[in-house]
Amino acid sequence: MLTMMMRKSVRAFSSSYSHYCSTSTIGGTGMPFLHSTPLIVVVIALFHSQSRETQLVRGPHPPSTNFMALFHSRQTHLGNRPSIIVSNDEDASILFHQMLRSRPLPSVVRFTQILGQLSKLKHYSAVIPLFKQMLLSGIAPNHYTLSIIINCYCHLNQMGFTLSVLGQFFKLGLQPDVFTFNTLIHGFVLHNQLPEAARIFTKMLQAGGHCKPDMEERGCEPNTVSYNNIIDSLCKDTLIDEAFNLFSEMITRGIAPDVVTYTSLIQGVCNIGQWKQATRLLNEMVSKGIFPDVVTFNVLVDTFCKEGMVVEAKTVVDMMIQRHIQPDTVTYNSLMDCYCLRGEMDEARQVFDLMIGKASMVNVRSCNILINGYCKGKKIDQANKIFKEMDPLELVPNTVTYTTLIDGLCKAGRIQEAEEMLSEMQGCGQLPNVQTYAVILDGLCNNQQLSTAVELLRELEARKLELNIVIYNIIIEGLCKAGEVQSAKDLFCALSSKGLQPDVRAYSIMIGGLCHHGLIIEAEKLLREMGGKGCSPNGCTYNTIIRGFINNRETSRATRLIQGMIQKGFSADASTMELIVDLLSKDTVDPGLLAFLKDSA
Repeated sequence: MLTMMMRKSVRAFSSSYSHYCSTSTIGGTGMPFLHSTPLIVVVIALFHSQSRETQLVRGPHPPSTNFMALFHSRQTHLGNRPSIIVSNDEDASILFHQMLRSRPLPSVVRFTQILGQLSKLKHYSAVIPLFKQMLLSGIAPNHYTLSIIINCYCHLNQMGFTLSVLGQFFKLGLQPDVFTFNTLIHGFVLHNQLPEAARIFTKMLQAGGHCKPDMEERGCEPNTVSYNNIIDSLCKDTLIDEAFNLFSEMITRGIAPDVVTYTSLIQGVCNIGQWKQATRLLNEMVSKGIFPDVVTFNVLVDTFCKEGMVVEAKTVVDMMIQRHIQPDTVTYNSLMDCYCLRGEMDEARQVFDLMIGKASMVNVRSCNILINGYCKGKKIDQANKIFKEMDPLELVPNTVTYTTLIDGLCKAGRIQEAEEMLSEMQGCGQLPNVQTYAVILDGLCNNQQLSTAVELLRELEARKLELNIVIYNIIIEGLCKAGEVQSAKDLFCALSSKGLQPDVRAYSIMIGGLCHHGLIIEAEKLLREMGGKGCSPNGCTYNTIIRGFINNRETSRATRLIQGMIQKGFSADASTMELIVDLLSKDTVDPGLLAFLKDSA
């Protein structure tokens, strides 16, 4: 009787689950220069304060990996028979269907093992149909099964379905545990749905260790992984105060932070330039016996690299090697990117060659970094050489690779080669994105091929591609430079009909174009219009119109705008200052200009 009731419950679940899945919708920088005590000094001090025998404290893997580890570690509770091992989705499907046809039916444990193996192989989309067939056959899922399904839907970005599966836990009388909720929280964080993740986390706190108000079992109280997911997301959103509040709450509740917790906080404070905080956190974690792992070191390397402090970054890498913590692809990519930003391409190439020598360490991003560095340095032939090296390395160029090369070719005036690269890109199955078209349009406009650029824009519009304001800014600027101000105005005024609002750059371009052609009254009117439309002028806008007024001998108007610019907290750039200084050589100088120069001195 109990078996029959359970099968009826499963069939009801299958029916409601299928109905839900068919109808549900899913809801829902530069940094300041290092100062005070340099961070590198603290890192070195921490390094030397630890003996080589220090036990490295490793943080947990991401929740989804944690769940799979948990699943496999609990196989002894699932039955005494050996685990089923599958290596691909085809074998899994064949075995799964053989089991469905066998009589008596194997237990849910055996089916769950196959689903778990597929999930571990990241064949998430293959898991779902097998799970549905299992339900239709009357096989009741256990909480391991449902947790696997939640994990798969998280990775498939179908978060609405995860909540439906969570509801079925309670309908089937099953108890989700903390690992289930961690997987769910991680899924929402992964897809930038922090409010949903926070809501689930809060409910876990409110439940006080109970997954359901009327149940006595414990197991749903948030653990370190739960807190880490939310803290990491808050730090990435630069909500540092909120992250530290949660960190304090974590400590108060007696939940021990680990290397993942500290690494997230260190990255958060480094991203906003709070070096003293980063130093304090490094000291604190080591004092608790938690030594930085490769991810922590990568954060430090990346921080120094973004500051252009390549010597300090290299010191951290050397330190990692001495501590027997092997730098990974992320480490070397950051270091290589730093050399590229400094224009030190020989050193960048040495890092690239080092990665090649370390067997399969180079990835597509590594090549993209080096190609971009060569393109920025106008060394297009060297960039092409790296591009050609990708095939022997069994690396497939992606949209970023092609776009970077096309941009480099365009900036070097090699438009025909850029067009050939675009054709090759499409022939290889890589679809150009908006950024690709932006660099092509910019290249055409800057190489006296404005008519071709306008024709391409019309073609893109006809294909109903989602074009952004950057695309139109390029064409508007091209029209202004070519003296076709009226056409530029028409396109500027048509932006709203295309579902776009002019940004500060669009206004600055248009104001510059109007000033260049002596239409200063229209330019000033457009400047006033900006504020009324919620787009405040920036320093570039002010400098553009001030130079326009000076060049059109409207010194008094320029002086008033200079005063307004200063009041807004902006200052004159080098080009504007040159014009102002030139005015001083004239017989008549506006008193306002003298006051400005006196204040600037």
